[in-house]
Amino acid sequence: MNRTLTLCAAAMIFGLAGCNNAPAPAANASTSNHDADVQAIKDTERQWNQDFAAKDAAKLAGHYTDDAVLMIPGMDAMVGKDAIQKDVQEMVKDPALSISFQSSKVDVASSGDLAYTRGTYTMTMTDPKTKKPVTDHGSYVTDYRKQPDGSWKAVADIVTSEVPMEPPASAKKK
Repeated sequence: MNRTLTLCAAAMIFGLAGCNNAPAPAANASTSNHDADVQAIKDTERQWNQDFAAKDAAKLAGHYTDDAVLMIPGMDAMVGKDAIQKDVQEMVKDPALSISFQSSKVDVASSGDLAYTRGTYTMTMTDPKTKKPVTDHGSYVTDYRKQPDGSWKAVADIVTSEVPMEPPASAKKK
């Protein structure tokens, strides 16, 4: 019987603790900054589009962390800000180069230090084989990390083309 009373008392204590009417803890700073962080990332991407229009390789690379990775169809992954800048420097030499992108989703982690965007892009550049401008379009996902100064920089940027790949020359001849 003592055991039954002990179990009943414990159940009442835990049950009453669950009914505590104390206010919920205040939202932490990262939660209250969610909307501001989302807007900061949108502003970052707006600037990034302007930097593409200006064909400024240094500013374009500046959107990445030192350890970032950029993955573009048909190319080896570019690992590190220096590698990204080197390859982007070559890309911006193309007079036909035009890139624009627009996020359809921006989400910031509840921790407030990580975020991602996903969206669509359009890119025109000179085909190295035909020497004529070609247009590509597709989707992207960019992962961001908040920097100590409050800015957001890309740590992983992955692009997926929606344009069907051309079959290899050997497959065309069959």
